[in-house]
Amino acid sequence: MASQIPLLHGTLRTVVSENDKLPIKMLSDRLLVRIGKDEGERKTSGGILIPATAQMAKRLIWAEVIALGQNVRSAEVGDRVLFSPDDRYEVEVQGEDLVMLRERDLHAVAAERIEASTGLYL
Repeated sequence: MASQIPLLHGTLRTVVSENDKLPIKMLSDRLLVRIGKDEGERKTSGGILIPATAQMAKRLIWAEVIALGQNVRSAEVGDRVLFSPDDRYEVEVQGEDLVMLRERDLHAVAAERIEASTGLYL
């Protein structure tokens, strides 16, 4: 059920109730990704627990692609992508916090379909 709410200067905004679900179409080179729950606290290979509040210098983040625009060429839904936390825009969709990125902000893509030419594995 959509309703109209007056805002400043007489403009109107359509508000949709939480029960209504609208489809989302990703545009251009945008990706919608989900950051894993394990991005908070980390454990080193030696077993030391690093809290989420510890300051790290420019640490990149891995996330899973859940939707993408029609012009994205290097990633597919389900891939894991590496990006800088400075290059992201957060959005809430149906109560879940997601991140919106541009394809040019990706540093790497990890997927089973990619040939192992670098010798690196996730």
